Amino acid sequence: MLLLVRHAMPAYGPTVPPHEWPLGTEGWQAAQRLIARLPKDACLVSSDEPKAWQTLGGDDTVTRDRRFNEVTRVEPWEGNYRELRRAYVEGADHADWEPRAEVAKRFDDGITEHLALASGRPLVVAAHGMAMTVWVKVRLGLQSPGDFWADLRFPDAHLVDLDLGTVERALAL
Repeated sequence: MLLLVRHAMPAYGPTVPPHEWPLGTEGWQAAQRLIARLPKDACLVSSDEPKAWQTLGGDDTVTRDRRFNEVTRVEPWEGNYRELRRAYVEGADHADWEPRAEVAKRFDDGITEHLALASGRPLVVAAHGMAMTVWVKVRLGLQSPGDFWADLRFPDAHLVDLDLGTVERALAL
């Protein structure tokens, strides 16, 4: 079993870079609801960004792996950041944004390694919306990556079946 989790709502602002954002109060509450519903014997892995590993509890039971980090990019704090992100997951190239092929490769390498390490136990990976979407698009042939990305919640959990090539929302949070 592979469960992809999009992190809970962070506390954010223009003075702190996005890769350093911790969870906010609402995010911690949502994370606790999520954690209570995860398989008890799951291997927990996240990106090394605070909002991701905190979504899975924020303690030493969560393995952190940079391969699950969000897309590296330069984007405006204000303005059309949602449109830029959606266009990116749909295939648009933006200057100073990590190439999608590199994102998909690092993410896939991480999934492959951690599935092997899980030895049949459920694997829960907490990551980020764009990186998850890019990987699902490449690995499973997702037809509408922009819609998938736009529909992601804070937090969200999707069950991925690599044998069937499917992804579906797993938990009502």
